[in-house]
Amino acid sequence: MAAFKATLLSSISHSRASIPRNGVSSLSKLFTTSPPYSKSKDSLMADEDRARLHEFLHGKCKSGKIDLHEAFYFFDYMIHMQPTPPMSSFGILLTALGRRQFYGIWCTLRRGFNPNDLTFNSLVKGLCTKGGIMEATWLLKKMISFCCRPDVVTFSTLIHGLCRSDNTIVALQLHEQVVNGNSKYSVTCKPDVVWYGSIIDGLCKDGLINKAKELFLEMKGRGIHANAVIYTSLIHGLCCVGDWEEAKSLFIEMLNQGVHRTTETFNVLLDELCKNGKMDEANKFYKLMIQRGVQPSTYTCNILMDGYCLVGRIHDAEKLFVSMASKGFMPSVVSYNILIDWYCKKKKLDEAMNLYREMISKGIRPNVVNYNTLLIGFFNVGRVGDARKLLDEMQVNDVAPDSGTFTTFIDGLCKNDCVLDALEFFYALENSKFELTIRIVSCLIDGLCKSRRIEMAWELFHKLTEKFLVPNVVTYTIMINGLCKEGKLEKANGLLLDMEEKVCIPDVVTFGTLMCGFNQNNEKSKVVELLHKMAKRNLIPDASIVSMVIDLLVNDENYCECLNSLPSFPIQETNKKLK
Repeated sequence: MAAFKATLLSSISHSRASIPRNGVSSLSKLFTTSPPYSKSKDSLMADEDRARLHEFLHGKCKSGKIDLHEAFYFFDYMIHMQPTPPMSSFGILLTALGRRQFYGIWCTLRRGFNPNDLTFNSLVKGLCTKGGIMEATWLLKKMISFCCRPDVVTFSTLIHGLCRSDNTIVALQLHEQVVNGNSKYSVTCKPDVVWYGSIIDGLCKDGLINKAKELFLEMKGRGIHANAVIYTSLIHGLCCVGDWEEAKSLFIEMLNQGVHRTTETFNVLLDELCKNGKMDEANKFYKLMIQRGVQPSTYTCNILMDGYCLVGRIHDAEKLFVSMASKGFMPSVVSYNILIDWYCKKKKLDEAMNLYREMISKGIRPNVVNYNTLLIGFFNVGRVGDARKLLDEMQVNDVAPDSGTFTTFIDGLCKNDCVLDALEFFYALENSKFELTIRIVSCLIDGLCKSRRIEMAWELFHKLTEKFLVPNVVTYTIMINGLCKEGKLEKANGLLLDMEEKVCIPDVVTFGTLMCGFNQNNEKSKVVELLHKMAKRNLIPDASIVSMVIDLLVNDENYCECLNSLPSFPIQETNKKLK
C-alpha cells in the first residue's frame, strides 16, 4: 500500500509540475492549438457538438491511442462546456487513463467527479495486468466508498490477478466471502466460469488438486458448465501429481460433455505419456487428436520428439523433425534444441553443431538455451577451445549470456583442469558488474577445492557476504568436502555448526560428506554423533551412509558396543533409500 501511495504521489506531482498554478482551467495553455471554444455565452456548444465530442472520446479511448496531452486537453475542454457534459463523458476519459495505466493522473483528474463501475473495473484490470494487486484491492475498497457496486467483472478480474500473482489462497478466501455473502464489501455475487477457472488453475499450479476438484464440483452444482480451459487446468494438475487414471477419466468426461476440444488439452495428456516413456500410447493419442479434428502444433511435435529422445528412439525423433515442414509445422528454436541436447548428451558434438548451423542458415535465431546446451556438450567431451569460441560467437550474434551460461562456463573450465582460467574469468565477470549468483561462486569454490587450492576456496567462501551472497546447503557441502579431503576435519565440523546457526539446514549429502571424512580418519565416535544428529532431524541415511556404517561395524572389535550406540531410524524409510 505504501508503494502504491508513493507511485500515486509521484505521478500526481509529475502531472502537477506541468500544470500552471492557476488550476485545471489553464491546462489548454500547454498546447499550441487553442481549444475550439469560447467562454462567452454566444459560443456555447450545441447539442450536436456535445454528441460529437462524446463520440470522439469514445472512439479514441477504444483505439487506445489517447495520450496525456489529449486527456488534459479534453478534460479542460469539457469543464468549460455549458451545461457540463454527463458523467459518462468524464467516465470515458477516466477509463481510458486507467487502461493506459496513468493512475496518478486519473486520481488527479477525478477529484470532484464520481467515477462509475466501468471506470473502476478498468482501473482494477489495469492494475492487475501490471501486477499491482495490493493497489487493485485498495481500489475495490474505494469503489464501495464511492457508492459503486462491485460486480462479477470486478471480482473476476481481481481474482484472476490474485491467482496470477501466486495469491491463490487469498483469491479462494475472497471467493468464499463473496459467494456466501459475508464479505467486508457487503456484496453477494454469483461467480462465472472465468472466475472459477482462475481459481481452479491457480490451485492446480500450487499442487492443491483436491481443493481444485472441490471447487470444480461446486461450480457444476451451481449449473455452470466447465469450458476447455478449466478441464485442461484440472487434467494438467492431475498429471502433475501422478494421477494419470483420473486425468484420463476427466478427459473422457470432457469429450462426452461435448466441450470444445483444444490443442492445449491434447498436448497436456500427450506430454504426460511422453514423460513416462509411453511412446506407443502417445502415438495412438496423437492419431486420435487428428481424428477428432484437433490440429496439432509445432509444440505438439516438440513433445513427441522429446519423448522419443527420452526413450532413445532418436531415429523416430529425427524422422518427425524432418517431416514437420511437410505437415505444415515449422521447426522452432525449441525443436532444434531437443535434438541438439540429445546429440550433446551422447557426445555427438559434430552432429549437434551441424544442426546449430542449419538453424542459423534457415533464419532461426539461436537463443541462450541453445548456446548453454552446446557449451555443456563441449565441456563434457573436453573441447574447451570450442567452448571458448562458441561463447565469443554467442556475443557476436548478440545473444546475451545469462547466469546459466556463466555457471556452465566456470564449471566447465574447472572440470577440465583450467581452474586458474576459471578464476580469471570470474574476476572479469565480477568487474563487469554482472550480478553474481551463489551457483556461479559455488562452482568456482568446488573447482578450487578439487584442485587442492583449499586456501583460495576458503578465502572466497568467506568473502561471499561482501558480494551480498548467502551460501546455501550446496555451497557449505562443497566447502566441507574440500576441508575433509585436506584433513581439516574440525574446521569442516565447525562449518556444520555454522550452518545450523545460520538456519541453513544440512541435508543427507552434507552429513554423509562429513561422516566420510571422520570415518577415513578412524574417528568412529564422530560418525555415531553425526548419525544421532541426523536422527533428531528425521533425516534418513542413504545407501552410501548405510554401507559406511556397516563397514565401520565389521571392522570394530567392540561390535556389539558400537551397534548399541547407533540411533534407530524407521526401517521402511531406510529400505526405500537403499532401493
